[in-house]
Amino acid sequence: MNLQIDTLAYTNRLRWLAPEQKLLFAIALLIITAFVHPLVQILIAIWISIWTVIYAGIPAKIYVKLVYIAALFWLTSLPALVINGVDLAHLHLAQTDSVTGLTIGYYYVYISRHGIEQGWTILTRALASLSCLYFVMLTIPFAELLQTLRRFGLPILLTDLLLLMYRFIFVLLNTASELWTAQQSRGGYRTFKIAMKSLSLLIGQLLKRTLENYRQVSLTLASRGFNGEFQVWHPHRYHLSKRYAVEAIFGCAILIILEEKMSFLSVAF
Repeated sequence: MNLQIDTLAYTNRLRWLAPEQKLLFAIALLIITAFVHPLVQILIAIWISIWTVIYAGIPAKIYVKLVYIAALFWLTSLPALVINGVDLAHLHLAQTDSVTGLTIGYYYVYISRHGIEQGWTILTRALASLSCLYFVMLTIPFAELLQTLRRFGLPILLTDLLLLMYRFIFVLLNTASELWTAQQSRGGYRTFKIAMKSLSLLIGQLLKRTLENYRQVSLTLASRGFNGEFQVWHPHRYHLSKRYAVEAIFGCAILIILEEKMSFLSVAF
């Protein structure tokens, strides 16, 4: 999946658009997401998804899969938010909050109305925030994103560390895939006992090969006169789009106006 995301970042339809413009747009929506109601957050998620799927040409199947993976994490935390319980002696405290429930021993376990509202708020905020993040990931190559952050004032040391971490993620994934395929071809996962043994061997070999790769990278950088800063060349020329800028500003203004109206209505009622 990571390799596919990196490929899409280099081949999407918004590749020619300046990364500064795309990054500022995503940051602006992310800031708005943190202070608006769930309905506005849903509109933000839909709007930025249109930019990602239609404008950038990212396959809808891949985008939905990414959103689905994020929704699974939310789903695992939902029971802790929704399910609540009180002692039968304090049952009156749960009467206004309980949607439905049952008595188990000396406790009353119920589905919390406040927990459902909290879970819904977390879901809408997470979807809107992740949609902004996916827009950046799928339309801006990581190396160019780091260069843009440098121009925004992010320390060079931090961007270099992020670049090395990003590279070693691909090294780890490639190495793990090769080791798993070799073990699978030799029947290394036929039973649970053999699978646990194979998994422990895979982790050990993965650590060993990662350390070897790190040593090779260090020697390579030293032999080429590394001076403490990675220099990345970008032959692609970018352009600023007035049309996309106007749409972004106009859309953000509408979202802010909708939030003000919703805040006024919530206070009024």
